[in-house]
Amino acid sequence: MVATDNSREMLQIAARAADAKSGDDFVALDVSEPLPLVDIFLIITGRNERNVAAIADAIEEELLEAGHKRLRREGRQESRWILLDFGDLVVHVFHEEERQFYGLERLWKDCPVVPIELPAPAPRD
Repeated sequence: MVATDNSREMLQIAARAADAKSGDDFVALDVSEPLPLVDIFLIITGRNERNVAAIADAIEEELLEAGHKRLRREGRQESRWILLDFGDLVVHVFHEEERQFYGLERLWKDCPVVPIELPAPAPRD
């Protein structure tokens, strides 16, 4: 199987929302082969707990506004690793330390990377 157009659209919405909140080190993996109920994992890093929460909140808000239903959210209280499950797209927003410790990219290294299109950064004066 390959990630669907719908899941790729959800990925772009989530990535733009995370980028607007200064998310860092974006990686999207097509996990549709080993996980038939999920198409894409999006992994993002936040600088601190407040930033992790803001990124997750922005992603959730934008996906809900676009008509996508959230199935589950975990980790919001501690804001060290927040998981947002939107069915075809599962978003992992990590604090830097947790991302290194859990190493999801290593666990899913055999899965293809899905390209993410983010707007070019605004030029600085």
